[in-house]
Amino acid sequence: MAYKLLIINPGSTSTKIGVYSGEKEVLVETLRHSAEEIGKYDTIFDQKGFRKEVIMKVLKERILKEGRCYPGGILKVDKFINHQMDPNLMKDIAVEFIRRFASSNVNKILTIEASGIAPAIMMGFLLNLPVVFAKKKKPNTMENMLSTTVSSFTKQRQYNVIISREYLNENDRVLFIDDFLAYGNAAKGIMELVEQSGAELVGMGFIIEKAFQDGGRYLREKGIHVESLAIIESLDNCQIKLKEE
Repeated sequence: MAYKLLIINPGSTSTKIGVYSGEKEVLVETLRHSAEEIGKYDTIFDQKGFRKEVIMKVLKERILKEGRCYPGGILKVDKFINHQMDPNLMKDIAVEFIRRFASSNVNKILTIEASGIAPAIMMGFLLNLPVVFAKKKKPNTMENMLSTTVSSFTKQRQYNVIISREYLNENDRVLFIDDFLAYGNAAKGIMELVEQSGAELVGMGFIIEKAFQDGGRYLREKGIHVESLAIIESLDNCQIKLKEE
């Protein structure tokens, strides 16, 4: 298997990002910064937080501008994440996940249908890795399968999730990617499927985490490496409040 490399080159007024699979260039992108932005910092080491934040600045701006809040702690982002999707934003999301899990020796990306598929596919493409998604309905052709039950917070119902044992087994080191982390019900179901398979779960990445619901705390207390790109601190009075890094 070829080595997967994420290279970040901080320039005087830009941050260049490269993703490589072995010697093959998969993605090269340049993020531009103004001299005024860079000039706020004395050294390049002082710029670390700024350069990290700028990659996900667009995501947070989209959440604040286009996200819609509903009673019961529901945040709707179907304009750019989980109904209509922005491919360029998904690419940036995938690059940031790759950066955050750069030290993980992953050989497979895992998600659950349907909203986690887009960011998972983008990661799989950039890393040249297979992507497996847990299905919510059993195909007639699937026989040897892993299965568990998951409760949906937004849909207020339970459903079975299944994965073929052919595509998840003891030889896999998997990274789980999904759009939302609320109470962690989908993540708990994935943990159960991974345990049944004998695979190793190396981490879980979420585009948006609701910090006021306890899914993130539960996963971290279980020792799971969790990375969330945008964290919602509160939806009180239907006002979106993002957690400051």
